[in-house]
Amino acid sequence: MAFNHLPAGVHDALAPLSVTPVTHSVPMAKNHRSERPPAGTAGRTPPGTVLDRLAGGPSRAARVTHTEHLPPRAGRHAVWPDRIRAEVLAAVRDCGIEHPWAHQALAAEHALDGDSVVVATGTASGKSLAYLVPVLSRLLDGSEAPNGRGATALYLAPTKALAADQCRSVKELAEPLGTAVRPAVYDGDTAPEEREWVRQYANYVLTNPDMLHRGILPSHPRWSSFLRALKYVVIDECHTYRGVFGSHVAQVLRRLRRLCARYGSSPVFLLASATAADPAVAAGRLTGLPVVEVADDASPRGELVFALWEPPLTELHGEKGAPVRRTATAETADLLTDLVVQGVRSVAFVRSRRGAELISLIAQERLAESERPLARRVAAYRGGYLPEERRALERALHSGELLGLAATTALELGIDVSGLDAVLIAGYPGTRASLWQQAGRAGRAGQGALAVLVARDDPLDTFLVHHPEALFDQPVESTVLDPDNPYVLAPHLCAAAAELPLTEDDLTLFGPACAELMPQLEAAGLLRRRTRAWHWTRRERAADLADIRGQGGRPVQVVEEGTGRLLGTVDAGAAHTTVHEGAVHLHQGRTYLVRSLDLEDSVALVEQAEPPYTTVARDTTAVSVLETDVEVPWGEGRLCYGSVEVTNQVVSYLRRRVLTGEVLGETKLDLPPRTLRTRAVWWTVTEDQLDAARINPEILGGALHAAEHASIGLLPLFATCDRWDIGGVSLPLHPDTLLPTVFVYDGHPGGAGFAERAFHTAREWLTATREAIASCECEAGCPSCIQSPKCGNGNEPLHKRGAVRLLTVLLREAPEGGPAEESAEGVAEGAGGAVSSAG
Repeated sequence: MAFNHLPAGVHDALAPLSVTPVTHSVPMAKNHRSERPPAGTAGRTPPGTVLDRLAGGPSRAARVTHTEHLPPRAGRHAVWPDRIRAEVLAAVRDCGIEHPWAHQALAAEHALDGDSVVVATGTASGKSLAYLVPVLSRLLDGSEAPNGRGATALYLAPTKALAADQCRSVKELAEPLGTAVRPAVYDGDTAPEEREWVRQYANYVLTNPDMLHRGILPSHPRWSSFLRALKYVVIDECHTYRGVFGSHVAQVLRRLRRLCARYGSSPVFLLASATAADPAVAAGRLTGLPVVEVADDASPRGELVFALWEPPLTELHGEKGAPVRRTATAETADLLTDLVVQGVRSVAFVRSRRGAELISLIAQERLAESERPLARRVAAYRGGYLPEERRALERALHSGELLGLAATTALELGIDVSGLDAVLIAGYPGTRASLWQQAGRAGRAGQGALAVLVARDDPLDTFLVHHPEALFDQPVESTVLDPDNPYVLAPHLCAAAAELPLTEDDLTLFGPACAELMPQLEAAGLLRRRTRAWHWTRRERAADLADIRGQGGRPVQVVEEGTGRLLGTVDAGAAHTTVHEGAVHLHQGRTYLVRSLDLEDSVALVEQAEPPYTTVARDTTAVSVLETDVEVPWGEGRLCYGSVEVTNQVVSYLRRRVLTGEVLGETKLDLPPRTLRTRAVWWTVTEDQLDAARINPEILGGALHAAEHASIGLLPLFATCDRWDIGGVSLPLHPDTLLPTVFVYDGHPGGAGFAERAFHTAREWLTATREAIASCECEAGCPSCIQSPKCGNGNEPLHKRGAVRLLTVLLREAPEGGPAEESAEGVAEGAGGAVSSAG
């Protein structure tokens, strides 16, 4: 039997606010390290007072395990470069900004010098103005060109909402400049009659990588005048481009640079990122160009009080009799309700679409009982809504009409929500980078703010609320992306050849892996070489080969069965786990049951219902080793990294009571299996090591299974990933290794760099895993240490003490300093898989 844990999908992890914690003693909670400052901005309740009210009473106070105080910071001004047009500076002054912050002036100077630059400063530090001022100045220069079109600029955002928000900001700033600056959004929501105007007349086009990949680049002859005049490419929130998605975007940008060169332009790239590790390195890998870094944040910052909050244990028992904590969803809904009653403008971030809907629904119901008018001022915001629904919510949030919002990471990015007083984070978002990005959404007008991380019943969340130094004393993670991933590169080579025949000179732009891939693409009949260039040979669109967000096909439409009304969409990769037959689906505060899922037509039929439960899908997984790239001895055991094939099948779903998480029953499902070729790290142990750990055959499977679950839960501390980005399998005797083996793998075709990071930090990673299991207060294992919410085997068997002993013996023989930094790219194997996938 294989013990497993498969990722449900990709969740972008984003980069943070710069932090320098200041620590003092505070008598209020168990492990406080900071003293809350006195009153904050006049007219607002100080964040410390808001927290005191939330934690009022003995039961609530005990839930705060730690608070951190980030003191206010004064700003440092500078002078705009003298090459900026006077009209642009006047427009900036009209917005109330007399002098730029030092980092804004420095970034503008680099942009005017023709240097690609990344502005990597904290949330709300004015990054937008840093790139807008030089861009608008150049567009104004170009408006005087004799050809009429003049200079152009392209803005890329990871979400439609951010592009639309930025377009509003640009129009407001550029209004005094008249028709010299003509901004326009060009995305999937743009009406067909507007698109031709954008192509012919707009000189500041705001879009997203998806539209650039599927719409603009394949139709480049229609964009020829725009591309010929392209001076700047702005890449906002560039830290979101990580993993497989980031690798795809990197190749899309190389295709853009290639077409620009053919039209005679060489745009400067201006990137914006909340503070991240090595931003210049990551930006250079993304664009393929040398990038200058501006990372010294000179903007002022209000005080931030950051609390860690652990929901209490309940009297209920979960699987195998394990104690159950109150859910982070229910706890966050209570806190959001309390904040709305206090008149505190708040956003609650939650990891899943369903969670956002649930928090909003619970808060609305509780407010309706006592403060009925306030219930209408709470809503949910998530991906999958129809465009008009998203726009209405964004307007309501921007205007202050909404007082409380439960949102997924769709709102985590730089949409202007100035005026927020508090942020609730329902469960650790996967990375320290994303945690600080979400926390930074409050206090954006320079006032004090409160952030609260509400722990889920999960090994990593439990570890963090009791080890605050892992959050506040550690740097943010590096951005991981691999443009040479053959699963990524192969379809983009085909798309590039369809746009313009590929030459030998072009291959240098796309990276060294091209040399091995091109003959295989020829052999597969995807490309054909004629004289000096390769040509696309198929009738279908080559751009359709690359699914840049890794969603696994066209989205599944969610349709109301009785009326035929389209409610929204679900990513194809998540359909098996979220809209299977019998699943509970939430939309705009209403609950629906899925009556059928048609995978062939990508339609899920639902009907409105009010079940007293939510549903959680379960799956089974098998892993086979394709190739071992690196193998390091750990005593008699081995630590390995290489290529694997994963076969996964959703087999059932659990019904859980909404507020308590109590399991009400399990229902079998009949869905087809899915296969994935990816990268994995795995470790083996020998009979002698099992004897040393006092592991007999009866508990071996449970010890391995428990170690696998906990190691998946702790990996996000060491790699820029989320628990749902990775999966795992454990076996007492694996057919490929012939030994007891634990696998942890990337949940993306070709890998995303997470397993490789795990391999290189294995000693630290598995040490933290052992500590998390050993320090948990439960007797035999619980969701806070070794139980997994996605386990296809119903968390059976698990053996907590056996896992601790097994990891102790394994780590005792681990080499000092971890495995050697050997290359583990596996390009040759991946290339073959890429061709198979593309064909």
